[in-house]
Amino acid sequence: MGIQHLGAFGGFQGKAGALVGHRVNGQNVITGVPYPSTKPPTQSQLDVRSIFRVMIDFIRPINSFLQVGFKHVKKEKQSAFNYAFRENYDAVAKVFPFAIDYTKIVLSKGHLDTPYIPEVASAAGAVVFEWLANVGMGGGAATDRISVLVYNPAKDAFVGLMQVVPRSALTYTLALPADFTGDMVSCWISAVSADGKVVSDSAYLGQVTVA
Repeated sequence: MGIQHLGAFGGFQGKAGALVGHRVNGQNVITGVPYPSTKPPTQSQLDVRSIFRVMIDFIRPINSFLQVGFKHVKKEKQSAFNYAFRENYDAVAKVFPFAIDYTKIVLSKGHLDTPYIPEVASAAGAVVFEWLANVGMGGGAATDRISVLVYNPAKDAFVGLMQVVPRSALTYTLALPADFTGDMVSCWISAVSADGKVVSDSAYLGQVTVA
């Protein structure tokens, strides 16, 4: 059912018969209901679908991180998740087996200072995140909250915490599941202002093997 929000002369959203109404970049757009093609998909089309699926499957478990990291940059009628998908689409190789380049994954974008010179190291059953103080450099405060994230490709599993310690802590040890021991994990860090209004760009810290 299509719904007119502005009366008889406004656009509508939803399906009305053979028409579909939606808004794109602030404008009302009405299109016809697409009909399924009877032609088999080409290999190129199948590849694109596979790439989409690889990226969606990767970022869906960290939707809570993306909602915070991209809520300030999303466009009208575009969710933070969809914006994150577009930002990270090029992180998937465009040839089989469509592997993800973790160095290109972006968890947040903003004007807050990224934690200064962040590093990560392995510890027994954990990874240790460290960074330097950058208070006074113009875009960071001691009260900013730090978020950390780890991904284990071997287990296809994420472990992370959002806004877990203040920037002034300069370190945080993230405990990992026991079965992560011996696995190589990828690590990211980002920051959010204490009032939640500003975020930093995320930083990829590389890979470490869990001790």
